Amino acid sequence: MRLRKLLISLIVCAVPIAVRGQPIVGPEPQRGSINGIVTDVDGAVIPAAIVKVDEPASSDPYTVTTDKTGFFELKNLNPAVSYKITISAKGFSDWTSPPVILNPGQAFALTDIKLKISVVVTTVSAATVEQLAIEQAKVAETQRVFGIIPNFYVAYDKNTVPLTTKLKYELAFKAGTDVISIAGDLFVAGLDQAGNHHDYQQGAKGYGQRFGAAFADSFSNIMIGGAVLPSLLHQDPRYFYQGTGTGKSRALHAMSSPFRCKGDNGRWQFNYSSIGGDLIASSLTNLYYPESERGAGLVIYSTLLNTGGRVANALLQEFVLRKFTSNANKQKD
Repeated sequence: MRLRKLLISLIVCAVPIAVRGQPIVGPEPQRGSINGIVTDVDGAVIPAAIVKVDEPASSDPYTVTTDKTGFFELKNLNPAVSYKITISAKGFSDWTSPPVILNPGQAFALTDIKLKISVVVTTVSAATVEQLAIEQAKVAETQRVFGIIPNFYVAYDKNTVPLTTKLKYELAFKAGTDVISIAGDLFVAGLDQAGNHHDYQQGAKGYGQRFGAAFADSFSNIMIGGAVLPSLLHQDPRYFYQGTGTGKSRALHAMSSPFRCKGDNGRWQFNYSSIGGDLIASSLTNLYYPESERGAGLVIYSTLLNTGGRVANALLQEFVLRKFTSNANKQKD
């Protein structure tokens, strides 16, 4: 009897020791999920959008795709973990959620998921148009009749894009200060000196005055009519070569150019820049021509002379000068 009691006591004492030696495993926390519906800003659902959640404990993101109703569900997510959900779709900017922390077994619904249309395409297009304008202006600056006389203000390319304000000023200044343009003013001053035109004296001083007047005429005209007014009025100061059609249509196109131009919006409109430039530049002659010649008559005469010169130049551009202009034939008709 004593031996049996002793064995029972040993077994009773050994059981707690064995139990204490084994780990106690508790129940695993119940996992949760995140769901939502993806739409655009107008409320239209976006199917096939990519929904990605980054799990801190995993190097591979968990990704699903929205169905045809724009719905998605991310399942088997651990609770007490901070998740961020990123949603992307073609043509839309990415959408990122605030941090989401799930409770055990929670089905969390993300709301107000609205994707905005991406603006990347518009930005790239704008940059491309400006770059194209710069390239076309560079080509125009190489256009010279007989490889010598500047012919910068003729657009031969049918796909010519509008000049920026900066390009309008750069082109006008380059044309007005070109060494051949200045040589032309020196030549005109020589003709005026030989014909004793204008009430300046003869000799070196008179020649200098005539050259100053000729340069002021040409420079003010091209800067005002080719840069200042076109920038303010959003008009293109160039002559757009037609090159096709009947001789009559081409002649009418050329003769109308001082009165009709392209706007920066691509539409034809009255050429306020050309007419206004001729009037303003002609009015400025009252500041530097001899007092005996100043007045309304000088302004009217100079304006008509400048406008008539533009008509004659346009006719030459349309029918004659292209074949003698460097790099003109390399451009698209």
